[in-house]
Amino acid sequence: MTLVRPGKEQPPDTVQFRISMEMTKFDVQNYLQRIYSVPVSAVRTRIQYCTNRKRNHLNQRVKRPDYKVAYVQLGQGQTFQFPDLFPEKEDTPEPGSFEDVQREFMEKEQQRQRGDPRRGGLNDWFGL
Repeated sequence: MTLVRPGKEQPPDTVQFRISMEMTKFDVQNYLQRIYSVPVSAVRTRIQYCTNRKRNHLNQRVKRPDYKVAYVQLGQGQTFQFPDLFPEKEDTPEPGSFEDVQREFMEKEQQRQRGDPRRGGLNDWFGL
């Protein structure tokens, strides 16, 4: 049973898991309630059938295995949010540091690569 970050936006009280094909809704509900003491109000499952259109170097069809997805709706007032493992740095680099020099170089390089606005979008190599 694996916790999965959903591809589409889910309600805050819904959690998505990838489970084995043999698990049922009741197995998922009992697993979460008994082992992790998580209040579960509803469980929905679906089977994700994978494609078999890929071919290997011997021109044989290759099929990825199918898997089952469980959508668990948590109990009243419970929400789940994925933790932010890689937060953005808010601090600015100190003057003279490598990051500051690199940022200044990139700004100068972008300014140098911008075309002359008086040329109307023509390339530099196209002269009159």
